[in-house]
Order: sequence, then C-alpha cells, then structure tokens
Amino acid sequence: MRLLSRIQDGLLAMLALIGALAIIALMIHVVTDVTLRNTTNTPVPATFEIVTHYYMIALAFIPLAWVERGGGMVQVEVIEPFLNERALNWSDRLVAAISTVIYGGLAWVTWITAVKNFETGVFVMAQNIAVPTWPAYFLVPLGFGLAALTTALRAIEPGREEKEA
Repeated sequence: MRLLSRIQDGLLAMLALIGALAIIALMIHVVTDVTLRNTTNTPVPATFEIVTHYYMIALAFIPLAWVERGGGMVQVEVIEPFLNERALNWSDRLVAAISTVIYGGLAWVTWITAVKNFETGVFVMAQNIAVPTWPAYFLVPLGFGLAALTTALRAIEPGREEKEA
C-alpha cells in the first residue's frame, strides 16, 4: 500500500509540474501574442488553437487527481450528519469505489480516442499552418487514470488524506 501511495504522490507531483508549466507557457504565449499584435501588428500564429487544444486541456484535466487527493470532488454530505463512524466509513468507500469505476471508464474511453487520434495524426489548420493536436488527447486519460488511482486508494483506505495531513 505504501508503494502505491508513493507512486501516486510521484505522479501527482509530475502532474502538478505539468500543470504549472502549462500555466506559465499559457501566460508567456498569450502575453507575447498580445504584445506582438499591438506593437508590430504580427500576432503569434495559431495562438487560439494552441491555447484551446493544449493549455486548456492540461488545465482542465490534470488537476482532477489533485482535487480527489484532498477529497474535494465527490462527497455525499446530505446523509453524512446522520451516519455513525462505521457507516460513514463505508459510505466514503462506496463513493470512492463508484468514482473509481467512472474515472476508469472515462480513462479507457479517452485513451482509445487518443490512440485513434495519434494513429491518424489529428491536426487543425490555423493560418495555413497545420497544428498537430493529437498529443493533447493523451492528457485526458492521464488525468482520469490518476484520478481513478487516487479514488481506488481512498476506497481501500479511506481517511488516508486526513491522517497524512
């Protein structure tokens, strides 16, 4: 169990780094585009396409596991005050198990889509420039897969986040 937790922590740190790099790259890219457009009337080509197909994908799906790690995503709070400690424990396990199945299914489906897009070399055209978009499709199953791992660990050992904090 400790090995899985260490792997999860390492993957979460990697995803946090990717997310931070995506935010920094987004800011630099957009500021450069706006500056060049307003000073020299020559915007950076394909800024809109890169922002929407890369940065926004990374910023939307990478944090899923991070939020799940803190237990901030799916919770059943309506009945929580009425449950004793043991029932609350099983409720948390059930919610985590259901979340694991859903995240796992989403990871599988988006992985299949990412592989298909890789095989066909999906791209978008922007100002006569082909911008390959297939690499960004792999961020989605990565985010869902790590969220599934996080919720699976929580289903096995609920309350681990509180113990470590």
